[in-house]
Amino acid sequence: MSLTLSEARQQYLRNLKARALSAHTITAYRKDIEQFEEFLSRFFESEGIALKEITRLMVRDFLRSLSENERSNRTLARKVTTIRAFFKYCVSSELVAENPVAGMPTPKFGKKLPKYFTEEEIRKLLELPDLTTKFGIRNRAILELLYSCGMRISEIANARIGQLDLRREMIRIIGKGNKERIVPLGQWACASLRSYLKARVRFESEESADFLFLSKSGKPLTPDELREILDRYIILVADTKGYSPHSIRHSFATHLLSHGADLKAVQEMLGHSNLSTTEVYTHLTIEDLQKEYLQAHPRSKKED
Repeated sequence: MSLTLSEARQQYLRNLKARALSAHTITAYRKDIEQFEEFLSRFFESEGIALKEITRLMVRDFLRSLSENERSNRTLARKVTTIRAFFKYCVSSELVAENPVAGMPTPKFGKKLPKYFTEEEIRKLLELPDLTTKFGIRNRAILELLYSCGMRISEIANARIGQLDLRREMIRIIGKGNKERIVPLGQWACASLRSYLKARVRFESEESADFLFLSKSGKPLTPDELREILDRYIILVADTKGYSPHSIRHSFATHLLSHGADLKAVQEMLGHSNLSTTEVYTHLTIEDLQKEYLQAHPRSKKED
């Protein structure tokens, strides 16, 4: 008997969890497929939507309905990517014979340049925590670690003490899909982490295990708790809307490239699978170079 879309969705999400994808990513995939399922319910009289009866035309109608509701091409592209990946899994698991999304083009959209802090703004941001309190010492270490090696919030939340090698000034980061990478630590970050590790005993509880960053109750800080902590500092530095804790990761990459770092090296440190993902930061540094050129070169502009 053919599986329903709902049954296949649940099986797919279990597979994603087994692959150690982040909870945020799995939630996004789940919501996209559930939205697709809700749209398809109009085509089926029975309660369950048979997986094998879903056609390419239905997928197109789903995307058209989103477009008519003024969803951006970026949103449409994400939906196509989600549904394509879902059906690719279904085909490989022999849940369905054909992928109705195979070969369907992904809607094009302009690549949005990530927001990043200037070096002066980063300096101010890192100096905000009050080092006379254990929370300030912890928060300074979080900020320094984020900026020193461009970690994702989820990577910070899952970090263990054993991943640090402060003597060699290195950290072993476990990223998406359980992929590991070794990233250098700056001396400022190492100093902040040493201070925090001394203060960490004041946070510890039976639930601490060897997680690096702990909450006031001694439990590991969750990604949402980390974002809440960081947002309180960011709002004091950001001059416009749109900045987030992820902007610190963008700043890490942009500042490295601005100072001449190799693009491939930055890719490795960020944990990007594809170089094209990292190349977005070259647009930022090119803009900076162009600005400097226009200001400094004697023949950059023609006199009227």
